Amino acid sequence: MVQKLINGYCRLLAVLMVLSLAAMVVMVFGNVVMRYGFNSGITLSEELSRWLFVWMTFLGAVVAINERGHLGTDSLISRLPVAGQKFCLGLSLLLMLFICWLVFKGSLEQTKINWESTSAVMETSMGYFYASGVVFAVLAAPILLLNLVRLVTGQMADSELIGIRESDDMPHGDPHP
Repeated sequence: MVQKLINGYCRLLAVLMVLSLAAMVVMVFGNVVMRYGFNSGITLSEELSRWLFVWMTFLGAVVAINERGHLGTDSLISRLPVAGQKFCLGLSLLLMLFICWLVFKGSLEQTKINWESTSAVMETSMGYFYASGVVFAVLAAPILLLNLVRLVTGQMADSELIGIRESDDMPHGDPHP
């Protein structure tokens, strides 16, 4: 049930990332054409593209956590017995949850500090820019918590104990059926 909800919001994030990337391509390409063809440009496109890139990166990190698609190496972990693999996965999940807390706390502070500041071109609150870290932490933590609960309660298969997958091993459908 919870995994279906997580998969659903990850699909929504993937759609948002595609839309952000499409908007960035259109804005940057349009700006290049305008600069070289008409000796002008849209200043808003540079700043908005940077903002979309930051948001897209944080949203992509959430999806990658759900799909276990982040880069890593398993040369040591794969040689450990199952108990060692469980311990290392549990430790890594706890550390990632701690990092999520730090990102949440720091991004929330930056959002508060910069809420009254406006961006140079769009004249929009800089708080929205820093809120990307808050959103990342809030969306990534449930994925990590669910994996930790699955590990502790024995619901995680031994094949899932190694926290990374080679690119050839990546599923082409739902990461968690």
